[in-house]
Amino acid sequence: MNYYVIYDGDCNLCVTLVQLLEQIDAGKEFSYVPMQDTQTLAQWQIQPEDCELGMILIDAKQTQRRWQGSDAAEEIGRILPLGKLFVDAYRSLPGMKNIGDHIYAQVRDHRYQLFGQRQTTYFSNFCPQGECQL
Repeated sequence: MNYYVIYDGDCNLCVTLVQLLEQIDAGKEFSYVPMQDTQTLAQWQIQPEDCELGMILIDAKQTQRRWQGSDAAEEIGRILPLGKLFVDAYRSLPGMKNIGDHIYAQVRDHRYQLFGQRQTTYFSNFCPQGECQL
């Protein structure tokens, strides 16, 4: 595991995307921590309000190296097998980065209204060793 993905464990869309990543990656590259796990996030100096700007991707080897929001989504895409091809194609289209950033922000800010909110927080089986509360 080389990266930590911080996601909203109460958001139906976010959890569905994490579950998809779990199936694709099976814990090889990514470990997942819900933003509701404030104890784990505190070790990286991440406050709950920091998570309001979107998912966070942290390099496990250099934890000061981080991406957030649509930048995190793009970096996850680059890391996945063949994902770099799709991300590079997306980024090469004029104006797509700005459009993608805008769409990401709208979905982030309205995720519960658009996709619903879970009754219980989702904790992945691919949590950092001994970190997530199951």
